Amino acid sequence: MADDDLQVPLDALPVHDPFVLPVAHDGTYRLYQGVAGDPAGVEVRHSRDLRTWSAPRRVFSVPDGCWADPSCSPWAPEVHAWGGRYHLLTTLHQPAAGLPPARQGGTTFLLRSDESRWRLDPAARGTVVAVADDPDGPFTLVDPTGPVPPAEFMTLDGTLALDRDGRPWLVYAHEWVQLLDGTVEAVPLRPDLSAAAGDPVHLFRGSEASWQADRTPRATALAPYVTDGPQLRRLPGGALACLWSSYRGGGTEYVQTWALSRSGDLTGPWEQREVLVGGGAGHGMLFETFEGRTALVLHRGMGTPTVRAEFHEVDVSPDSLAVRPWRW
Repeated sequence: MADDDLQVPLDALPVHDPFVLPVAHDGTYRLYQGVAGDPAGVEVRHSRDLRTWSAPRRVFSVPDGCWADPSCSPWAPEVHAWGGRYHLLTTLHQPAAGLPPARQGGTTFLLRSDESRWRLDPAARGTVVAVADDPDGPFTLVDPTGPVPPAEFMTLDGTLALDRDGRPWLVYAHEWVQLLDGTVEAVPLRPDLSAAAGDPVHLFRGSEASWQADRTPRATALAPYVTDGPQLRRLPGGALACLWSSYRGGGTEYVQTWALSRSGDLTGPWEQREVLVGGGAGHGMLFETFEGRTALVLHRGMGTPTVRAEFHEVDVSPDSLAVRPWRW
């Protein structure tokens, strides 16, 4: 990447679901984004300082003939180095393939929203894996026939996590649209991440967040128990943290929160912790800068023309995450 390729300042760059990959061999950060198009796909931008970013480059396109609609923009792309290759995880969609409506006991719920932009009838959605030999792709879809989680589940935002024995898992959010009370779940993966290697396990529910205790649902509000954007981080001493996002205040305030597995086991038990960042910010992930700082990147202003990435510095201890302002 040449210096004159750096063109776009961070505060001018629309960003949803940010994922930053530091690549040590060239001292450059990658920022991956889902994009619309014909077909839709994933783009990457480069930066050396996290402040100014290059023009985008397409690294993955939703292929014709796969289970997903190639016109629907992927959600929450992220790239992980694993087994000598780079693995792209992203959520694809097939709105034409309906799934059964939300049910609780013997009652079927037909969900509606005050905001017409929200599609609330369940339809096929799930995380896929694509592979490449380079973080700049091109990435090739491993399995064009379906997502990694069960196809009858409406899922999103899959991320790679390792258990205490170093085995890979896909951790994802199971949509509140299908469950009413959204969950975070995990499914074991084959060693090459090509497919699931067992049945999903339940980690926790959106309603378990301690700050949801005073929540009074309204008939016209979004369901209160959204789960979104899980990301895992091993803490010093072995405990496991799970970042995730939801809504509070009647479904109006998007927030970044987290949970802690003190045992270090992926299956928990999970203890819900405080909101880390509020005010309409969330879907965050942690990474280490080249200077050795722990950074939290998330987006603020989701669904608006001014959605932007936002950085915070994080102090990490054996049982806590403390967020403070980013120092440029």
